[in-house]
Amino acid sequence: MGKTVPAYRWALEDEIALWKGFRKALPSDEDREAFEEMMDLCRVYASESSMATNPIIFEPMVMSIVLGQQKKLQKLERKLSIADESIDNL
Repeated sequence: MGKTVPAYRWALEDEIALWKGFRKALPSDEDREAFEEMMDLCRVYASESSMATNPIIFEPMVMSIVLGQQKKLQKLERKLSIADESIDNL
């Protein structure tokens, strides 16, 4: 018997392809670049997302994007805190 559920990475790429029209409709290069970064986050966390065993591909995609954004926020908060400390020590 063969697999009836496609590999997550294949299903992910299929889902991303479904959003091609949305990407094209974005008004600026900046928006399209941000969209591509979000899709890249989905690819980065594809192995982890496949462990969610969720048949709705979009849900782990969103979690991957949120996780990536959270990491960026934490990094920026740390940098801001260091900058604030440097200013306070002047």
